[in-house]
Order: sequence, then structure tokens, then C-alpha cells
Amino acid sequence: MIDLLRNPVKNYDWGSRTAIATLTGRPSPTELPEAEMWFGTHPSGSSSVLRQGTWHSLAEVVAAAPETELGGKTVERFGSRLPYLLKLIAVDLPLSLQVHPSQEQAREGHARGTYVDPFPKPELICALTPFTALAGFRPPEEAAVLIGGLGVPELEPVVAPLAAGDASAALRVLVEWPKDGRADLVADIARAASFVGGPENELVVRLTEIHPEDPACLAPLFLRRHELRPGEALFLGAGVLHCYLSGFGVEIMGGSDNVLRAGLTGKPMDVEELLRVTDPSLPALQVEPVGDLYRTPAPEFRLGTAVPGSGLTLQGGVPRILLCTEGEVETGGHPLRAGESVFVSAAQGPVELRGPGTVFWAEPGID
Repeated sequence: MIDLLRNPVKNYDWGSRTAIATLTGRPSPTELPEAEMWFGTHPSGSSSVLRQGTWHSLAEVVAAAPETELGGKTVERFGSRLPYLLKLIAVDLPLSLQVHPSQEQAREGHARGTYVDPFPKPELICALTPFTALAGFRPPEEAAVLIGGLGVPELEPVVAPLAAGDASAALRVLVEWPKDGRADLVADIARAASFVGGPENELVVRLTEIHPEDPACLAPLFLRRHELRPGEALFLGAGVLHCYLSGFGVEIMGGSDNVLRAGLTGKPMDVEELLRVTDPSLPALQVEPVGDLYRTPAPEFRLGTAVPGSGLTLQGGVPRILLCTEGEVETGGHPLRAGESVFVSAAQGPVELRGPGTVFWAEPGID
């Protein structure tokens, strides 16, 4: 079956008052910032599905008949749950600096009460507009030069381990910086970064203005900066420290709430678990589409996109969510305009897409 979806919007402070509303054809600017629109079965915001003239929770529809809705391969690999969550994400202010555990770490940590669920949370962001992210550590010696170049003597305990090649030790110093000295340190960093200048230091200054008591404002100097153009995508696997700074995109992730924060937030931090999970040697991966699909190492998802034109056929057997982001696309007799979406049951069989618009789709990353 192919059924129209209705999807929740999340009003986080870092969101945009225009991006999601404009794409979905609603008045803008909106009264509250709109950070994300969710497409899926997440317990904190399931989509609703229009089936036989009545709206139902998509989570409840899947739970009632997982073999039919998800297909045998998906149920065998992931159980009776949709393994991915698709999002529109609109970033006007930087998100928190964060990292996610692997499958093994999540399972073990959930058993001891550290994590809220036993699942990993790999992520892929595909830009709809220019999109800026910090993700993955720079070579530590390079970070030592950039941070040392600020000329702030108090930062020597950060610079020294970086110069010795130990990024984890430098991260520990930053996240454990004494609270009573944070404001003065960040003020010194802001003055120095403003004086030295350059793109990375301009980002540092911006972060100090938003988080005037957080040494993690140095993130642009110890993490790599990624500038995505529309259509470019970045994969963030387990252990990769990252932070989205600005832009609008389509994001797909594993269906999990497991997040460890390293700064740029007022939320609690578990320092020991953060340092255990963060792996400074792991890079963020720039992902090029193979045909119509952005393939990643994550089995939980794949992301596809196309302008179907005279016709594109997607084979059946897996649960898909289709989202139109521009123009109009027809799928199975459903005309989709920008911002509209459908759920395609695994039992549907092949799906024919037509039209001059742009469509994204989410599916499990299993063959």
C-alpha cells in the first residue's frame, strides 16, 4: 500500500522560522523556530498515515503487522521496528557538539542503564541549501598549531597533548575545565580569535557569542569543517564527534535517541562515556550517490533521490518513505507536491515514480 503521511514538526531553539514552512507551503516566518520535521515511527513523534480514509499512527500500523509493513528481510535484521528516521532539518543556530555509540556500545550501555535504547544512531545529512558542519578531528598536530596560534597561555594544557598526538586527552581538558574559570577563558579566546582572524576563528568568535562560558567554542580549531553544496552528503558513523552549524537538508539516521554531548549545550554530559565512545581517528565520510542512492556503512538506512521524469521504478519488498522536496512527483496514483510524503509498505511491490519534481526516499540499507 502507498499511503499519505502527516508528520510532526519539532520546535527547537536552533531551528529556522522559514525553511520548513516555505518548503511545505505554509505561512512564514513561523511563530516558533521549526528545527525538524520527522518522517517515521519514532516514539517521540510518529508520523500519521492515511489508510482507508482514516488517520492512524504509523508506529501503531507497523506494530500491528510488521511482516506486512516492513517485510521479512527487515524484520529478520531489525525486529518489528522501522530501523530509520527521516527528517527535514533546518539549522539557524549551531547544535550541540555530540557523538553516538556503536551497536555494541549501545547494547552494552543500555544493559547497564547508560543509554535509553540498545540501538546505534548513524547519520547522513544531504544538503538542500549550503550546509556547514564540523565533524571528525583534524590531525592533532594541526589543531595544536591553530589553538596555539591564538596566543592564549591558559590553553597550553590543551595544546600540549595535541602536539603530542593525543586528541582525547585534549578533549578531556576542555570538557573538564573548571566552571569558575570558563567565562574568563572564553572571553580571552574570543578576543584572540577576533584578532587572528580567518574562517575558522570567525566561527570560534560566533560560538563564543552564543556560548560565552563554554571552552568547546574551540571546536572549529580541532574539528574539520565541511561545507556541503546542495546534493552533497556527509555520513557520521559511531564515534565521530560532530556539530551542525547552519543550513537546510534532508537527514536520515538510525532510529535511536542515544546521544553523548561534548559541549555547546546546557544539557548534562557524561564525560567518561563521551571519551570512551569518541574516536579521534575516525573521519566523517563524504558520500557520493551511486546511481540514485547514497550508500553508507549503516545497515539501518539508505537514502535515494531523483528527478523521475518519464519514469523511475523502485522495487518492492522493503518499507520506504518518499518525500517530495521540489515541484511535483506522482507515485502510485498519488501526486506529491513539495513537503508531501507517503509511506510505501513492503507488501506494495514495485513503485513507479513520474514527474519533473525532486523526490527523496528512505529505505533500510539491506540488500
